[in-house]
Amino acid sequence: MKDYYTSGEFARKANVTVRTLRFYDKEGILKPSRVNSAGYRMYTDEDFGRLQKILSLKYLGFSLEEIMAMTINDDAEDIARSLAMQRELIRRRIRHLELMEQTLDGTARVLETSGQVDWNNILHLIHITNMEHALVDQYKTAVNLNVRIALHSRFSCSPVPWFAWLASQLPIEENRRFLEVGCGNGQLWLNLEPERLRDRQIYVTDLSSGMVEDAAGLLKSSGRDFLTFETQDCQSLSYEDGSFDVVIANHVLFYVKDMDRALGEICRVLRPGGLFFCSTYGREHMKEITLLVQEFDPRITLSEVALYEQFGLENGQARLKPYFSAVEKRMHDDCLLVDEAEPLLDYILSCHGNQSEILSRRQLEFKQFLQKKIQEKGRIRITKEAGIFVCRKA
Repeated sequence: MKDYYTSGEFARKANVTVRTLRFYDKEGILKPSRVNSAGYRMYTDEDFGRLQKILSLKYLGFSLEEIMAMTINDDAEDIARSLAMQRELIRRRIRHLELMEQTLDGTARVLETSGQVDWNNILHLIHITNMEHALVDQYKTAVNLNVRIALHSRFSCSPVPWFAWLASQLPIEENRRFLEVGCGNGQLWLNLEPERLRDRQIYVTDLSSGMVEDAAGLLKSSGRDFLTFETQDCQSLSYEDGSFDVVIANHVLFYVKDMDRALGEICRVLRPGGLFFCSTYGREHMKEITLLVQEFDPRITLSEVALYEQFGLENGQARLKPYFSAVEKRMHDDCLLVDEAEPLLDYILSCHGNQSEILSRRQLEFKQFLQKKIQEKGRIRITKEAGIFVCRKA
């Protein structure tokens, strides 16, 4: 039997006010586990875990709207994952505060010794202070990416997972210099043994410095510290013409603002005869998730734009042919068989559409809707339609 606490008891144990609990209840961010026959709101030990996550994320700079999309799960695995993510953001916050302290000390020393204000340092302080928002944004991006990777990793029905399959397509032995643009968290390179990579020159890059930092942390800790990690925009690469034998863009091109500029840059840094591997989706990819959310609420749109229309399996060859002498499409055979509601809910909340706004106060209701669907069928089958284009520079 669970132990239940009245709102007063729960508030005293957690050292918060009853007014705070009522506000979180009203906003839908922390509902009581049940309301008894006398109308009292009752909380359980699991609700302490939710409250800790809410208060921590609020302290770390997230808005209540953002927190609403991150607090639904309360099982032991989710709490452990939440604590790890909070710990990483705190480490980034500490590094940020240390940088601010160093700059403040330097500015104060110059003022004390010369009596002059170093306005360049003042400007630097403004930039560092503004980094606060970037830290939260980077954290959200990393969390969302990890959520999407986790769903595919856990529920894939293919004997060869996506990243392992993509890695198997790369001609490692035949080439020496590799560039990945839009590396995300660097997951691709975990699927290639360090011994195969050690005498290669591999540049792992992303537009987001936070993503590059995440990739470097992951790969260096797994024996791949000899890779080069750099912040680069694939629309304006800093490398010389013909610098690389192979360029890789895994699910990247449909996010690029100026695709022609990006393809021109990628083609420029490839040597003659070099290869470009770029992956994307088809129009049927994950279609069952869209059908589920729209059955629950037709207003929900999981993406502001259809990514496959920007660059997909259907139109990708036409976009690539002006830049490459040969373009070959290769498909990865896979689907997802999902028998748990929470990972599916996490995935939906990680998307780039309006779902968080619409579901923010209906998360528990939506989770129950997903659970019912899974109970009816045993599991939900989700179509995956993903593949790569292998392009050769003339």
